[in-house]
Amino acid sequence: MLAALGLAACAVGAPVPEAIAQPRKSAAPSNPDSPLIAAEIKDDDVEIAAALREHYTKYEYRVPVRDGVRLFTTVYIPKDASRTYPMLMLRTPYGAIAHYGVDHFPDGSERGLRGYRNYIREGYILVSQDVRGRYMSEGTFVEMRPHVIAKTKGAIDESTDTYDSIDWLVKNVPSNNGKVGLWGVSYPGFYAAAGMIDAHPALKAVSPQAPISDSFTGDDIFHNGAFFAANTIGFAAAFGKARPKPVKTSAHDWEGLDYEGADIYDFYLALGPLSNVNARHFENKIASWNDIVQHNVRDDFWKASDPRPHYKNVKPAVMTVGGWFDAEDLFGALETYRAVERQSPGTTNTLVMGPWRHGGWWYMDGDKLGDVSFGAKTGNFYRDHIEFPFFQRHLKGKQVPPPPEAWVFETGANVWQRYASWPPPEAKPTFLAFHTGGKLSAAAVGASEDLAGFDAYISDPAKPVPYRDRLEDRVNENYMIEDQRFASRRPDVLTYSSGVLEGDVTLAGPIEADLWVSTTGTDADFIVKLVDVYPQDFPDPSPNPTGVRMGGYQQLVRGEVIRGKFRNSLEKPEPFKPGEPARVRFSIPDAFHTFRSGHRILVQVQSSWFPLVDRNPQTFTDIFRANQADFRAATHRIYRTPQMPSGIKVGLMRGKLQ
Repeated sequence: MLAALGLAACAVGAPVPEAIAQPRKSAAPSNPDSPLIAAEIKDDDVEIAAALREHYTKYEYRVPVRDGVRLFTTVYIPKDASRTYPMLMLRTPYGAIAHYGVDHFPDGSERGLRGYRNYIREGYILVSQDVRGRYMSEGTFVEMRPHVIAKTKGAIDESTDTYDSIDWLVKNVPSNNGKVGLWGVSYPGFYAAAGMIDAHPALKAVSPQAPISDSFTGDDIFHNGAFFAANTIGFAAAFGKARPKPVKTSAHDWEGLDYEGADIYDFYLALGPLSNVNARHFENKIASWNDIVQHNVRDDFWKASDPRPHYKNVKPAVMTVGGWFDAEDLFGALETYRAVERQSPGTTNTLVMGPWRHGGWWYMDGDKLGDVSFGAKTGNFYRDHIEFPFFQRHLKGKQVPPPPEAWVFETGANVWQRYASWPPPEAKPTFLAFHTGGKLSAAAVGASEDLAGFDAYISDPAKPVPYRDRLEDRVNENYMIEDQRFASRRPDVLTYSSGVLEGDVTLAGPIEADLWVSTTGTDADFIVKLVDVYPQDFPDPSPNPTGVRMGGYQQLVRGEVIRGKFRNSLEKPEPFKPGEPARVRFSIPDAFHTFRSGHRILVQVQSSWFPLVDRNPQTFTDIFRANQADFRAATHRIYRTPQMPSGIKVGLMRGKLQ
């Protein structure tokens, strides 16, 4: 999670300090149209921290909300009081990153100060707040607190807490111009999105970035019912600890599981069934884990925490941001944009997607990820030319061009593109079918291709396919773009490849896996991966400190999983009938990628992705209560006949597929 400036608030007493009860006077009134800081600030955390300390004063408050709870809020205000400034607000559950007390400023060691550089120089009031029940804020914390539609007197949710906080801030913080912007990445992205529901009139612009939305369908915890084990268990072990409230403690009190130096593949394999998590590690003390165990289908618990149905009549301008290689909340970014577009058609609604991992746009150069180069500092471009002008336009009234509806980075070709809608209407639905001999083609499956009409593999839970070739003691976020040659070499991974492309082929928009399968078991996972295969003469990077061989590199473009028992409904799982073909269809998050001339398009199909995803026992059972005897090897078939064609549906934007 991001460790940016002021990711939460720390505090003093409830009354407004006398020092800021009245506007302060500047010794030398400044030009309100000029930046607060005349000199350029280097894109360097230490220099940014020094500029903040020199030009801002820090204050801390307990902000009262409608039910009497007080929320700890940190406010950095420019010392120059000759003009007014908009407020840029962050609401977070992650704490103050050790910056407690009005005398404690960031020192530049924090990851994420770079995202504030433009706002500090231009002159913004910077606000951060601990959400209800976290760290120094009062009240009870609720994971992904459900939105309350019909509010009785005293009813609260994240929307009301945001409304009440903004109302207090615009009335009590001096030198503010009455306009507020709200932003956040990941969990704070959820709070930003919640704040735009029934928004305060002063809230003019909101940027949910990698916001969590539906945790059972595609964000963080489950994907299409498949449990994302390593990330969820590791996160729950730290974040889920009960803490007395309010409490001044380090936000990075993230002592979770002790892997004892083990590779996480070996650690989770040795853990055995998920029923051992409480027995060996959590001791029933982690409430969020117990909720997950209790709600093993998409029931009302998960539906209530999904904020998307409530993005109706959104008033502030919205810019939703995501990364094409975000290992946590790619789904949330795309689906938040779509939900606002569908339910608030009159709202300024922009989608930004770049070649980033989770939160990378806020603090990274963005010129490369893992072994793959993008040819330019895309993170810097985003911060300077996309996000900053958005807030300048809506909070300061600057005459900057409005953003396009969709500002998206085309990977492969490595270029920013602008579109009036997403996906672009030029992207035509095209089915890429699996053929005999491991071929992938837009041509229909022929009747006489192969009498067998299927490909088969044995999936053994005792020997699951690893999610990456290089494992450590935690999930590596770069897996979303890494080389898949190791997987292609396994007998329990099927590969289907196009021929060498004679010209560029660009795919844009949603992807759908459409498989006809059978299994000797009663349940099975199916993972489908879209891969870009580089030509053998692709140049290695220079310098090449890791010694990577880019010739023949199999870059993961997109991958997704479904737990087979949820193939027809996430609410009502059903077993497979052994040996009987069944259709399995599921959505794969959007991509925008150009497969260059001389490359190949590859699709991989497998049934484990460990320990990113927990092992399916391959028997129809509650995964959280399964025992070791439930885990059995099974043979899976992928059919490819005219009556049962398997493949993926993509949006063909440019180029020709054979």
